[in-house]
Amino acid sequence: MADLETVLARSGLQGKVACAVADVKTGARLESQAGAAGLPPASVAKTLTALYSLDVLGAEHRFTTQVLAAGQIRSGVLHGDLILAGGGDPMLNTDHLAQLARSMKAAGLREVRGDFKVWDGALPQVQSIDPEQPDHVGYSPAVSGIALNFNRVHFEWKRGSKGWSVSMDARTQKYRPEVAMARMWVKKRALPVYTYADRGGTDTWTVASQALGNGGSRWLPVRRPAEYAGDVFRTLARSHGIALRKAKVTQNLPQTQVLAQHQSPPLSVMLKAMLKYSNNLMAEMIGMSATAAAGKRPGSLRQSAAQMSDWAARKYGMKDSRLVDHSGLGDASRMTPDDLVTVLIAAHGAGQLKPLLKPFPMRDRKGRVLKSHPIKVLAKTGTLNFVSGLGGFMTAADGTELAFAIFAANTTARSRIKRADRERPPGARGWNRKAKALQQMLIERWGSVYGS
Repeated sequence: MADLETVLARSGLQGKVACAVADVKTGARLESQAGAAGLPPASVAKTLTALYSLDVLGAEHRFTTQVLAAGQIRSGVLHGDLILAGGGDPMLNTDHLAQLARSMKAAGLREVRGDFKVWDGALPQVQSIDPEQPDHVGYSPAVSGIALNFNRVHFEWKRGSKGWSVSMDARTQKYRPEVAMARMWVKKRALPVYTYADRGGTDTWTVASQALGNGGSRWLPVRRPAEYAGDVFRTLARSHGIALRKAKVTQNLPQTQVLAQHQSPPLSVMLKAMLKYSNNLMAEMIGMSATAAAGKRPGSLRQSAAQMSDWAARKYGMKDSRLVDHSGLGDASRMTPDDLVTVLIAAHGAGQLKPLLKPFPMRDRKGRVLKSHPIKVLAKTGTLNFVSGLGGFMTAADGTELAFAIFAANTTARSRIKRADRERPPGARGWNRKAKALQQMLIERWGSVYGS
């Protein structure tokens, strides 16, 4: 079996690689390469967010979205304002708003004389998780105290004899309400494919005609989450005969009575989904909610991530790692393999993290999954352009269980990417493919050396 330096050299990976591995039962450090070096963790950062939120909020915590009446209700008429109040639920969708509208109607409400307001003050407003990302990527939406459909709007286009027909809606399998707060215009051009502007409180998009073809669809990020949720709820309320004025966003929550409410699944269920699908919005909203519950409502993602980093330093001695967000999307975050392995060993002993991680399949040289591979891995992946990470637990053929962390980054190549090219920059796909191949080679080495 080749030694560690040989395995790293054979990978042909440009940039820096750092890794560490330890026995989870004894905590003994078995092998490392630049284990104290801080590199961008990408979505591996979500493992820390999961542990942070479990520690602060608890596995059974649920987020609550409410419909509130600020005023007296007489004979089904609300003499005052109706408020849709977000509770930081990152999994709220159109189906849930439809249920809230039905419950509001069932409570006896039939008319609202005052304003319709949306309260999003549970969390700070963030226009984009990572402002360095292209405007149109759905994995970097806005964040606030209310979210709908992961703060994404569905854009669909079809070509006809007179050009393209386009729609913007908040669809689920059951509903497809069109929205007024997001608009799309087809422009005769080749590039840029998309442009975005906030015009008069409306998310205003343009798309290049030469990029459309005959038809298709994609999810675009929402930059005004409260207006989006209010727009959709207004449509759903109207379907029950309740006319609401155009939504106004409010940061103030007066004395009210609850007309209807929706609760999220337990936090443990949400975290498993967050880690499985690597959902950035879930990580940010859950992480900031934990920070708010721990003390003071954060003013930004960076402030909240700093609080999480301080917590990790106190709880695990994780002093060489600092994060700028809870999802790992921001490439200014730094985490060391030594720090992550320390956290993994502690989390394994507490039984918190391993049940939430998904299997990492081992593959053959052609990329095909080897279901009978003797090494079993539960881990969190992390991928950015020219950044790749993997951290978790592996069980060798003889049952030996190891905790490991692997980070790789070519920060020079990443820094050269133009903002407009960050969705698919040249060379990134091949680099990341080599990084993933190296991860498997390291896992197989550790399984052979320390587990046989």
